[in-house]
Amino acid sequence: MDQKWIQMLVILVFYQIMASGAGELVVKEGAKVDIECKPAEMFNTVIWFRVLDNSGMEFIASFGRDGKMKSNPSPLSPYIDSSKVDKHILTLKSFSKARDSGTYSCTIIQSNEMKFGKVTRLIGEKKVEVTTRAPRVIASTRSPSLTTSACVCKGNTNTGETSSIIPCSTIILGPLAGGCGLLLLLLLITLLYCNHIRTRRCPHHHRRKPRTMAPGKQMKNNTHV
Repeated sequence: MDQKWIQMLVILVFYQIMASGAGELVVKEGAKVDIECKPAEMFNTVIWFRVLDNSGMEFIASFGRDGKMKSNPSPLSPYIDSSKVDKHILTLKSFSKARDSGTYSCTIIQSNEMKFGKVTRLIGEKKVEVTTRAPRVIASTRSPSLTTSACVCKGNTNTGETSSIIPCSTIILGPLAGGCGLLLLLLLITLLYCNHIRTRRCPHHHRRKPRTMAPGKQMKNNTHV
């Protein structure tokens, strides 16, 4: 039978089997995978094939009952190991999700009848994407702290004298005392000035009233006149 017709028959029958369900196997990238497929009856030749998710049906190879490879139109893929095919196992050396994802099975042809073995679907493991967020920058509203250094005055360095704290205190207290004295002087001047203005505006408050003399003294004064 022509190989194209064989492929068409395989596709038609194979998709009927797929409708009833197939065993799925999730595989990590680069992992080694053993695919088992044993026909239900005795056979002289078994045909291995796969239907890939990206490129459709692909003929793998045909083997005899003893595991020896039959004459194939194309050489066996370097990613496939057939050393255990006599035990009905075909091995993928290094699984690639883009290259090897799909459905694998085997079939035999007896009396113009195709009989399929176990169907296995290989699915590549999904990569877990880790998203990282940039850290939030919180602007500080605190005012910068001011550090004040202690007052250091250059005084006499002779031993036995008082420490430099006393000259510092006199330097600080001297201007304060002078300022307080100046404020007190200004207050006194202001009070005197206000009192002077008050006497000028209201002179009747400061006039002396004439004294009332007794009648006897008044008569005596009149006699002297």
